[in-house]
Amino acid sequence: MGASTMKLGLIAPPGYPKELGKRLEQELPEWLSYYVADEYNWEVEYVINALTGVTEDSIEVLNATMDKKDEENWDFSVCITDLPLFNNERLIVAEGNEEGHVALISLPSLGSTPMVKRVRESILQLVNEMYYGSSEEEREEAEERILSKDKEDHHELRNKNSTSLVGKRAFERLSPIRRETPDEEDSNVDVRFLVNSRGSGALRLISGMVRANRPWAMFPAFMKVIVIAFTTGAYALVFPTLWQLANNYDVWRMFMLSIVSILAMVGWVVVAHNLWEKPNQERADNIRKFYNTATLLTLFITVCLYYTLLFVLFSLAVIMIIPIGMLESQLSGTVGYSHYFYIAWTATSISTIIGALGSVLENEEVVLSSTYGYRQRQRYKQIKQAEEEKQEAEEEKKEAAEEKKEAAQEKKNAQKAS
Repeated sequence: MGASTMKLGLIAPPGYPKELGKRLEQELPEWLSYYVADEYNWEVEYVINALTGVTEDSIEVLNATMDKKDEENWDFSVCITDLPLFNNERLIVAEGNEEGHVALISLPSLGSTPMVKRVRESILQLVNEMYYGSSEEEREEAEERILSKDKEDHHELRNKNSTSLVGKRAFERLSPIRRETPDEEDSNVDVRFLVNSRGSGALRLISGMVRANRPWAMFPAFMKVIVIAFTTGAYALVFPTLWQLANNYDVWRMFMLSIVSILAMVGWVVVAHNLWEKPNQERADNIRKFYNTATLLTLFITVCLYYTLLFVLFSLAVIMIIPIGMLESQLSGTVGYSHYFYIAWTATSISTIIGALGSVLENEEVVLSSTYGYRQRQRYKQIKQAEEEKQEAEEEKKEAAEEKKEAAQEKKNAQKAS
């Protein structure tokens, strides 16, 4: 007789990296068999659900996860949300409900460190807690089972024990995750993993939110701006005025010009595309500040990538366009190839300010999708649309039933008349 099956459902909000979800769907069955129970055949299903990505209340997320688990007839379910979650101003990394067999992981709370390993280890720990229980005795039982296993099979778990969410690594030492089993007042949660320190928690959260925004995914939207900026700067390269500016600028002035141009671009994108989260009743003020900080840092990284590419292009253009002899005739003092570097640097900063500011990014949807507030608004729309479609379907079903009832009554009346 074959082994029975255990089903684990993974729920992620729209916009969550599909590659990560599909990879977990393929890899987790083997890991669950090793870390939780090998007497079952584990099956993992990965679904997208907007409801788990619109609220910063962890209890609501757990309840929505439980509803989805019952609907799909899963044995266990773990929600991976990309929203920050707090408990008494302490950052929540993960929570689990033993009786309901549901849990959640707040993706940004894991920080910007390698994501697949930490998400996988977190899922394994939460399922283990739901399967064996979260009391000290139950954790000891789970620990004995883990120790009885040959860790050479899954050597990545060698630094992990039955009470830690993830393995011990440098980042976890700098920003430790604390495990707690809440009291009866918090009956919906049997185990919770938190970051106690506000300082390290804020750093962990911001870096995780920026990673979740995926600044590299926004970069293609800047291609039109790069073309405009490079065209403007390339035209300026043929004039000796730019060469003389680069020759007379001190290094500190060059750095200042770079910072000003990058910050100006970030500010313009925020204003032009209305990315700044304003105070509102739907979102707590501290959450709004995290959202805005993550947006600024995401854009800063993207613009730095843009600036670097533009600098490389100008470096090639300077070498191709300006002969060294012409530089020597226009500039005083000893002239060398290092001047090409400074000319390209100056051209990059000036073209960013003059040529790029005021330009509209090529794909606004990509930029908006890289901000938390916009993603949540889109999810609200999806939920509302799904509810409207469900209501329309129910009304149509009701109308069809009434029409069928009327037709049956008419047929019955016709039979009586005959």
